[in-house]
Amino acid sequence: MRILIVQESDWLKRGPHQQHQLADRLSLKGHQIRVIDYEILWREQTKKELFSRRQVFQDIGKINPQAKVTVIRPGIIKIPILDYVSLVFTHQREIARQIAEFQPDVLVSFGILNNYLALRAAKKHKIPFIYYWIDVLHHLIPIKPLQFIGQFLESRALRQADRVLTINDKLRDYVLSAGATDKKTRVIRAGIDIEQFKPSGKSSEIRQTYRLRENDVVLFFMGWLYHFSGLKEVALELAKTDDPRLKLLIVGEGDAFEDLKRIQEKHNLQDRVILTGQKPYTKMPAFIEASDICLLPAYPREKVMQDIVPIKLYEYLAMEKPVIATRLPGIMQEFGEDNGVVYINEPEDTIVKAKSLAESDKMGEFGIKARKFVEKYSWNKLTAEFEEILREATGSSKF
Repeated sequence: MRILIVQESDWLKRGPHQQHQLADRLSLKGHQIRVIDYEILWREQTKKELFSRRQVFQDIGKINPQAKVTVIRPGIIKIPILDYVSLVFTHQREIARQIAEFQPDVLVSFGILNNYLALRAAKKHKIPFIYYWIDVLHHLIPIKPLQFIGQFLESRALRQADRVLTINDKLRDYVLSAGATDKKTRVIRAGIDIEQFKPSGKSSEIRQTYRLRENDVVLFFMGWLYHFSGLKEVALELAKTDDPRLKLLIVGEGDAFEDLKRIQEKHNLQDRVILTGQKPYTKMPAFIEASDICLLPAYPREKVMQDIVPIKLYEYLAMEKPVIATRLPGIMQEFGEDNGVVYINEPEDTIVKAKSLAESDKMGEFGIKARKFVEKYSWNKLTAEFEEILREATGSSKF
């Protein structure tokens, strides 16, 4: 089956997210996958240019190096606001080109602007269109007035899509309230590679690399460092405690990285707040295993966090690590109260809760419950569910 995916994020540098997991696995099963993406991180480039040209990246495997996903990146004008204006024209042209050349059997979208363009093209050419929600994306638009336009486009697409998929029940409730119909809406949850994310009993290499002692209590976060991730507050609370055993290990890059470095330097936390930068996804099980407690201390009132469940939570739990998380509605609905997640009210509560948890005798018990809960969400099973939805949408036997 030929599957065309459109999104408004960088396929190569961001994630891995739901779409990377599914696309790689579908590729390994023989499906042809093409992705139209957007160079969302262009402002961070050291090389300055007024515009970029169309690029094609062949044989991309974000999760599995044997996957063969083709990523097409239309050019844009690299000036704020004009980047999105130019996206409308270049992505519209690219979608038309891919429909003519690639002749996709189905279109799957994870965006807003190019999502609407793809929907119009799909309707024109009678191609089944699947709208896949892993975030409430209009909340992430940096220019507030444009969020209303994004919300309007989302709502129109939800009403017209052939299928709407969400990553959890809370997000399903949201899309139904925004215009999706019940009979067309399904949940395909985030998943876990239960063989890759499996405790091995070997954590010494990472601990040695970052000078973490055996009796240190390592708090761990991985992923994009948004300002609303709550990590700055955790680092500042860590600076107030005189317990040298407490360490904060952060793997990732993002908006809050420089602020975290300043906190680290100002409070002389170089040996207690460890910022590794971005690391290969294949290294994540080892990093999690080297930790004691994993974190998701996001701002509890942040709009974009209300309805989502980040994939990293499943990966933390699969490694038998307890997770400290703020009381976000989507997470509480997904994991409940006794499946390895311990809740706090604010990011500032993280350190006190971590000390209490580390001093208790329940760490092992939490870990066992965590692993048991996520084992039922294997990526192989979820990929098969996604295939079946593609089959239903296309009426196809091309599997």
